[in-house]
Amino acid sequence: MLLSDDKISHLSHIILSGLKTKGLISLKIDEGKIRKEIKRIIANQLKVGDDIDNIVRRKLTSLSRKVVEGSSEWDILYNKYYAEEENKRGRH
Repeated sequence: MLLSDDKISHLSHIILSGLKTKGLISLKIDEGKIRKEIKRIIANQLKVGDDIDNIVRRKLTSLSRKVVEGSSEWDILYNKYYAEEENKRGRH
């Protein structure tokens, strides 16, 4: 999933604000450094999701029978293969 740098930055502000408002963190370093780390984590997670999506789509196209994208069978197999890849990476 592609998000612009501006959207990721906006999300980092919202996350940090929420953590502070709920008293879940106390800051001992600059907020800018924390937001930068939040942005890095979001970007990495999106990249992993894209990598998994590519792997799953290759699996689906390599099946011996053609499964039409958008069909219920395709959706079921996509979700199954996606969950398997997430488990391999310890994401689930």
